[in-house]
Amino acid sequence: MQLWELVARERIRDTLALYNWSGDAGRIEDLIQSFCPDGELEVRGTATATGRAAIAEFLGGVAAPPVNSGVKRIVRHTLTNIRFTELTAERAQVSSYFTVFTEIGLDHYGRYRDVFAPVGDAWLIAHRFVSTDWRAPNSTMAPPSSVS
Repeated sequence: MQLWELVARERIRDTLALYNWSGDAGRIEDLIQSFCPDGELEVRGTATATGRAAIAEFLGGVAAPPVNSGVKRIVRHTLTNIRFTELTAERAQVSSYFTVFTEIGLDHYGRYRDVFAPVGDAWLIAHRFVSTDWRAPNSTMAPPSSVS
């Protein structure tokens, strides 16, 4: 493995963390910085949002706390099994599993299938496909056609 590959992998891991940490904190403006300016967020069973502004609008409703619940909002994404299925100097394909805990406990889980592209010194998400494999019946974040 060459040095640029190690650097690319670590920058991709940093972008994955930026997405999840920002989303958990409800900082959508920080989260969208993990996407290329013309990046795409595709969620199985729903439309695709293209561009940072559209992604922010799409995710804004998901990050909102439950209405009148009286319970403190908690969101924690856990990302595991990060697998680099392709890595060149121009693009990377990365697959991973996510598990989301909210104030109800285990809320939902699924998979990300990402394409990354280098932008300056960073590697950003050019396309993210989200597939939610399971959701709790009382999920506060993943209604039947939602995103993680």
